[in-house]
Amino acid sequence: MRGRWHLRVNAIVVAWLVAAAVVAAGHRAVPQATWLMLHLLLLGAASTAILIWSAHFAEAVRRRPLPGGHRAQAARLALHNAGALAVVAGLLTGTWPAVVGGATAVGTAALWHAGTLVAQGRGALGVRLGWTARYFVASGVALPVGAGLGALLARPDLTGELASRAYVAHVTVMLLGWVGLTVVGALVTLWPTMLRVQLHPDAARAGTHGLVVLVLALTTTLAGTASGSLPVAGAGIALYLVGLVRVAWPWAAGARDRPPTTFAAQSVGLGVVWLGLAVATWSVGLATAPSWDVAHARFAGLIAPLAVGFTAQVLLGALAHLGPMILGGGPSAVRAAMAVLERGAGARLLLVNGGLALFVAPVPSLVRVGTSMLVLGALVATPVLLVRAVVVSRRRARAAQGGPTLVPVADLATARRRPEPRRPMGPTVAAAAALALVVAGAVAADPAAAGLGTSSAAGAAATGRVVEVEVEARDMRFEPSSVTVDAGDSLVLVVTNVDTAVHDLVLDSGASSGRMAPGATVRVEVGVVGRALDGWCSVAGHRQMGMLFDVVVRGGGDGAASASEGGTGDADGGAAGSAGVASSAADAMDLRGDPADDVRPYDPALAQAPAGTTHRVTLDVTEVEREVAPGARQALWTFGGTTPGPTLRGKVGDTFVVTLRNDGSLGHSIDFHAGAVAPDEVTRTIEPGESLTYTFTATRAGIWTYHCSTSPMSLHIANGMFGAVIIDPPDLPRVDREYLLVQSELYLGEQGGIADATKIGAERPDAVVFNGYANQYDRTPLPARVGERVRLWVLDAGPNRPTSFHVVGGQFDTVFAEGAYLLGGPGGPGAAGGPGDGTGGAQSLALAPAQGGFVELSFSEPGTYPFVSHLVVDAERGARGTLAVRP
Repeated sequence: MRGRWHLRVNAIVVAWLVAAAVVAAGHRAVPQATWLMLHLLLLGAASTAILIWSAHFAEAVRRRPLPGGHRAQAARLALHNAGALAVVAGLLTGTWPAVVGGATAVGTAALWHAGTLVAQGRGALGVRLGWTARYFVASGVALPVGAGLGALLARPDLTGELASRAYVAHVTVMLLGWVGLTVVGALVTLWPTMLRVQLHPDAARAGTHGLVVLVLALTTTLAGTASGSLPVAGAGIALYLVGLVRVAWPWAAGARDRPPTTFAAQSVGLGVVWLGLAVATWSVGLATAPSWDVAHARFAGLIAPLAVGFTAQVLLGALAHLGPMILGGGPSAVRAAMAVLERGAGARLLLVNGGLALFVAPVPSLVRVGTSMLVLGALVATPVLLVRAVVVSRRRARAAQGGPTLVPVADLATARRRPEPRRPMGPTVAAAAALALVVAGAVAADPAAAGLGTSSAAGAAATGRVVEVEVEARDMRFEPSSVTVDAGDSLVLVVTNVDTAVHDLVLDSGASSGRMAPGATVRVEVGVVGRALDGWCSVAGHRQMGMLFDVVVRGGGDGAASASEGGTGDADGGAAGSAGVASSAADAMDLRGDPADDVRPYDPALAQAPAGTTHRVTLDVTEVEREVAPGARQALWTFGGTTPGPTLRGKVGDTFVVTLRNDGSLGHSIDFHAGAVAPDEVTRTIEPGESLTYTFTATRAGIWTYHCSTSPMSLHIANGMFGAVIIDPPDLPRVDREYLLVQSELYLGEQGGIADATKIGAERPDAVVFNGYANQYDRTPLPARVGERVRLWVLDAGPNRPTSFHVVGGQFDTVFAEGAYLLGGPGGPGAAGGPGDGTGGAQSLALAPAQGGFVELSFSEPGTYPFVSHLVVDAERGARGTLAVRP
C-alpha cells in the first residue's frame, strides 16, 4: 500500500521535472524561460517532493502516522499543485490576481502541513529522533512568507530598491528556508543511512543547535531586507553558513569514515557542497554590495547554479535512494532497482558538477551554452532511470512470488566474499571528453573571448616592473581609454563596471575580464607588453558605440604602433554586430525570390481599441532567428517574439501598465513615446531575468513608436526591437478596413546573425521593409472592396530612413500626421464644414524616423494597387506591397 502511494504521488514530481526539462530544452522559444524553469523545478518538483517526503520522515522518526492519513496528505498536495499552477499561469499571462490566489493556496497548504506535523508531535514524546521534524515545521512556516514575497514581486508597480530588497528576501526564504531547512532536517537521519554508518554521537546536539542558528539567520536576513540594511542582511546569510557548518559536521565525519560510493549519496553530498559555496558567496556579496540593486544582481547570478547544483541534485539523489526501498518487492527487487540507478552514475555526476563549475566560471558565453545542455542531459537521465527502475523492480517482485530459487552452496560462499562492483570508467571518461570538447569548440569559435590571441610580449625582454592601472567602464566608454607603458613592463588592469549594464574588456592578446555585472571589479593580468594592444567591450554593439581601449608601448619598435594603425590587432575582434563578416546574409538575399516555407506574413489588420481605461500588458524580450527577406535570416531581438512587437491601442486618457520581462541574453530596455514620464527609472536597462514596469497615461492622440533604448540604440532598433502604440483621436470615425504598416530597415550581418552595426553607422541598409519582411504584401496583398473606406496607419520605426508613403492609383482624402489632421478629418482642412472647399487631396504621407500618422482613401474600381515608400530606392529595396481591391 505504501509503495503504491509513493509511486503515485512521486509521479507528480517526475511530471514537474519533465516540464522543467522541456522548457530548458526549448528555452529560446519560451517566454520567461529562466523564471519558468526555476519555478517548475523549485515550486513544482522540489516543493511537491518536500511535502511528500517530509511527511514520510516525520512518520518514520516519530513512529506514528500523520493525522488524517493519506487522504489529508493528498488534499494538501492537490492544493499546493493547484496553487503552483496558478502562480505559473498568472506570471506568464501577467494576471496578478491569479498569482496572489496561487501564492495563497501554496502558503495555506504549507501551513496546513506544518500544523499537522505539530499535532503529530504531541503524541510522539520521548522518541529519540522525533525532534528532527521541527525542521519540517520551520520550513512549512517559511513557505507562506516566501510565497507572499513572490506575489509582491509580481506586482507591476514594484520597482527600484524595494523590488531588489523583496527579491533578496524571497530567494533567501524560499531556497534557504523552505528548501534548505527541509533538506538539513532530512539529512540528519538520511545521510547515515545512505553511507550505512551509525548515527554520529554529536548528531542530535549539532542538529538542535543548527536549527536554532539557521532560524535566527533567516530572521536576521529578513530584518535586514525589511529595514533596508545591507550589513544586517549580509550578517544573516553569514550566520546561516555558521549554522550549516555546525549541523553538517557529523555528516562530514561519517563521510570521512566511509566515503559515499553510490550515486544517491554522492549526488546528495555534492548538492550540500553547492549549498555551502553559494551561501558563502552570497554572504560576501551582500556584505560588500554598494546598493540593493547590486545585491539583487549578485543573488540572481547564482540562482540557476544553486537550483540545479543543490536542489536538483539533492532531490534526484534522495529519490534514487528512497525509491527502490519504498517500492519494496524483496531484496532482489531493491538491488535490481538500485543497479539501474547506478548506470552511468560517474558520468552523470561529472557532467552536472563539472558543467555547473564551468557555467559559473568567467568563461565565454559559448562555453556556458554548451555545458548547460550537457548538464540538462545528465539531469534528465536520472528521472528516466527512475521510471526504468520501477519497471525492473516490479518485474523482479513478480518473479520472486513464484517461490524460492535454489542456489548452490558454493555460489553463496562466493557471493559473501564478493566486493561491491566497481563502476565502469568508460562513461565517466566519455563525459570528461564531452566537457573538454565543448570547451575546445567554444574557444575555437571565439578565441579572444576565451583569453587567447597573439602574445602581448612580442619578444620584448621583461623589465621586472609591474604597472597597475584602474579602468572604469561607464557610459559606453572606458576611463581612461588608453594607457602607456614601457616595452617589457608587466601590465595589470583593474577593471570596474560602474555602469548599470553588463560590460567586459577584451584585448587582442586574448586577455579578458569576462562579463562583469554592474558593480563588479576584475583584475586582468595582461602580462609582459612589447607591442601595442587594442581593447574593446565585446557586448553586442558596445564597441561600435566607442567602448575602446588602447595600450601604447614606448620603445617597442614597429610593434609599438597602435594595433588599429597597422599593428597585429584584429580589426573586428570577434565583436558581435561588426562589419567584415565572412559571409553576409545580404549575399544570399533575393528580393524576387520566394519566402521559406515557415514564413508567415505579419498580420497588418488592426482591432479596435479594447474596452476599459486601464490596459495591462506584458512584453517578453525574446530572441528568435527567422527569415527577414527571401534567402536572408537574422537573429532578432524582439518584444513578444514578433517584429514589429505587439501593437498597443487605446484612447486619450487611458492608462497603460506595461511589464517588460527580459528573457534575452543581454540587457534591454523600452521607451514609449506615447508616455510623457521621466525616463530615469522606466527606461533603464534591465539584465536577463529581470523585469520592470512602465506606467503611462496617454494624454495625446497619434501613432507612437516604442523601442529599446539601450546603447547602441540604433543596433537594438535595427535588430527588431520596436513597435507601435495607437492612441485614437477623439471622434475617430469607423472605417471598413484598418491596417498598420511599420517601416524599418535591415542591416544584415552574417547569415543567422544579428544586424551589422557598421552598416547601421554608415546608413547603408540592405533592405527597407514593412512589418519586418521585405515585399511580404506583394505575395499576400491586403484585401479591400470597391467603395470601402480604408485607413492605413503608417509608422516609421527607422532607425535611420524616412519614408514618403504612397498608394499607386489612389488619392488620400484624409491625412493625419503627428497628432493633427493635415487633410480631412472632423473639422479638419478640406473636410465638410472645415477650411477649404473639400476638393483637396494628397498623394503621400511624409514621415521622418519615429513619426507616424494615417491616411484614408476608397477605391472606385477593382484592381491591384501597389503601396510603396516613394523614396524609390527604398521601394526597390523591399518597402512595397499591394492592396487587392475586389468588386
